[in-house]
Amino acid sequence: MSSQKYAITPYSIETLLNWVQAGEIAIPEIQRPFVWDTSKVRDLLDSLLKGYPVGYLITWQNPSVRLRDGTSAAGKRILIDGQQRMTALTAAVLGHEIVTKDYQRARIRIAYHPLEARFEVLNSILAKNAAWFPDIADLFDQKTSRYETVNKYCANNPEATPDEVHRSLERLFMIKSNQIGVIGLDSSLDIATVTEIFIRVNSMGVELNEADFAMSRIAVNMRYGGHKLRKAIDYFDHLSRKPEAFGAIQRNDTEFAATDYFSALAWLKDENDDLYDPTFVDILRVAFTSQFKRGRLADLVALLSGRNFDTRQHEEDIVEDTFTRLSAGVLRFMNETNFKRLIMIIKSAGFVSPSMITSKNALNFAYILLLHLRDERAPYDVVDRCVRRWFVMSILTERYSGSPESTFSQDIEQIKRHGVEPYLNSLTDGLLSESFWGVTLPQRLETTAINSPFFQVYKAAQIKTNDRGFLSRDISIRELIENRSDVHHVFPKDYLKKHGRSKTEYNQIANYVIAESPINIQIGNREPAIYFGQLREQVSGGSRHYGNITSPDELDANLEMNCIPEGIETMTEADYPRFLALRRRLMAAKIKRFFELL
Repeated sequence: MSSQKYAITPYSIETLLNWVQAGEIAIPEIQRPFVWDTSKVRDLLDSLLKGYPVGYLITWQNPSVRLRDGTSAAGKRILIDGQQRMTALTAAVLGHEIVTKDYQRARIRIAYHPLEARFEVLNSILAKNAAWFPDIADLFDQKTSRYETVNKYCANNPEATPDEVHRSLERLFMIKSNQIGVIGLDSSLDIATVTEIFIRVNSMGVELNEADFAMSRIAVNMRYGGHKLRKAIDYFDHLSRKPEAFGAIQRNDTEFAATDYFSALAWLKDENDDLYDPTFVDILRVAFTSQFKRGRLADLVALLSGRNFDTRQHEEDIVEDTFTRLSAGVLRFMNETNFKRLIMIIKSAGFVSPSMITSKNALNFAYILLLHLRDERAPYDVVDRCVRRWFVMSILTERYSGSPESTFSQDIEQIKRHGVEPYLNSLTDGLLSESFWGVTLPQRLETTAINSPFFQVYKAAQIKTNDRGFLSRDISIRELIENRSDVHHVFPKDYLKKHGRSKTEYNQIANYVIAESPINIQIGNREPAIYFGQLREQVSGGSRHYGNITSPDELDANLEMNCIPEGIETMTEADYPRFLALRRRLMAAKIKRFFELL
């Protein structure tokens, strides 16, 4: 018995286009921005005209589902590879509009020169040139009279003969008879296998993931409004980064503008905070995990197909229930109150800039936690405290950096079983032990990565306690970070380089402080013993060299809040390794106090 889980069948382009029009084959990307350059559409048509192969399409059969009356309904084909090619053909040949990257609806018009058998993207010059048919979609339109078309062309181009033009148009129309091989993947194949097949067949090696398949499953189900749900997810993704596109969506998609989804995301048109700009993957992950208490998007794909995990059959009731619950989860994600509350909580923990967010999945699970606690009607102070602590704990432990779906599944299951606060307390007791604060964290601070999550938590700790910038009297760390401040080397980089220190030594994050640009410039490449000596003179009534600090107490307080070790005034290059070790311990201790305040 053959183990082959696919079939390769050649189909004419006309058949494929008929399938698209009849809804028998789903092109999920038809509702998303078209990314091909128009010249690629022209080149695709040229290849077809010359009889060249244009690659395979890959479809994945939606599984048949058992209906309430006991009968079975065959699923649609989902186009897994070849979406751009099919969209290009429907746009050029059928005259369908595409959606641009800015969510404007537009036509792609391909002009045809019958005497030269050549295509070009229509432009203003070609539009005025009688030798070109300006839009091949008009030629393919069944309402167009071929006889009148040929006669009109010849009247405008006396050098052309009717037979010559007729033969050229016949050749053009034969494009629809060209065949494309369709690899039909069996519905029994799991996502991992389908992904592996896609990567092996696709020469570009583009990687698909469970979220892509989930979006495909959503888009093809018109019965339960999947096309509208898909748009809602896509539009939120886009508007969170480009709110100026709101007007274009409202004008060009009037059907969607009348939905509850559009009302739910309308607030984004005035939103410019970019701390959390979720992608469609983030939206799916939060909506699914918060509603279904599952962490693996592969499970969502199965549920959207109606899979009963107990009987291993596919049932229509499960499809309907999944769409109902997922729609509710997406609306909750998009809710302005929920979304802005998450942002407020994260900022209240000191994370005020997108540059400080080192894990999108830490934000995603923080949102899941917030929604879960709201379901439980937890008091606001409990919600805020738990979400803050969970977020910072997950950043400090890099909890979602390895296998986020497995960890999501584990965490949501334990929360269901034990409750948020008991589980959170058990995690922090185990993961953030005295050994972590005293040994592990100082070791993890031994890095040159300025984007290190541990350095970002340190900066959050400074913001939370309203620390001032290094040697600043009036400017806070928060103000400096929000205005893209300088990172200053306590032991200046040039000074260390001149003493033979390598890049991995002088760029240690324990050598970094957040400072105003003028202070950074004034210090230059002076060694600490020199510029700290000048500072001591400054606060004792001497000349002002660095910033506006004028008293010894102010200077001591500033050095303490910036975790500068005692004795810095006498340190030279030989003391640099000791300085780093001392400062790492001080930074770790500050982070610990910060976490205890959350």
